[in-house]
Amino acid sequence: MALPAIEHVQAVAFDLDGTLCDSVPDLAAAANSMRLYLGMDELPQQTVESYVGDGIAKLVHRVITNDREREADPKIWEKGFIYYMHYYRAHLSDLTRPYPETEAGLALLKSLGIPLVVITNKTEILAVELLKQLKLADYFSLILGGDSLSEKKPNPLPLRHAAEVLGIAPENMLMVGDSRNDILAAKAAGCLSVGVTFGYGDMPLLSQDPATKPDWLIGALPEIYEHLQPQKPQENN
Repeated sequence: MALPAIEHVQAVAFDLDGTLCDSVPDLAAAANSMRLYLGMDELPQQTVESYVGDGIAKLVHRVITNDREREADPKIWEKGFIYYMHYYRAHLSDLTRPYPETEAGLALLKSLGIPLVVITNKTEILAVELLKQLKLADYFSLILGGDSLSEKKPNPLPLRHAAEVLGIAPENMLMVGDSRNDILAAKAAGCLSVGVTFGYGDMPLLSQDPATKPDWLIGALPEIYEHLQPQKPQENN
């Protein structure tokens, strides 16, 4: 995919789950522990993965009903949600790991003096704690969760808020993510969108629709640095 004009990028925002780290093993373990607690059978990890991306409140609905769209009975959902949050918070990083080149990519971008932020639909307190446990928190100037503001992705508000806090125009910020929500939020905010091909979303499929086609596809985070660092003029032989 052709690269966008990127010489003016002043900040980079990242999604968390499926972009910086592979958290599905712990999300699925919490989901299945909750289902057993509620007297239900376990779900395949791949099924839970397909339900991730819109925050834990929505994930609990989907895991209880085993359906992306249906909502659970309010009393069952509340019982499940309380259990899920307690279990997941106690097991945030048992199996969750940064993707292989996450830290290298973040360190390279920090070396350019570009502020980095996390914009996730995960609850803020869990996002902050997970990043601390993964030893990634210090790379970021700002961490916004799904409950930090009145709206979450795909609404553009978190991206616009981050740009405002950093004192830059949204069009000068990259939004890096693996899902439909990330791309839609970036486009609505006026940010450049970068889709990762190693996350939970189907980026080749999303790229077929103009509404969810990212400006740029990458297979590893260091690729961002490679295209943002100042280009040296070619010497004549």
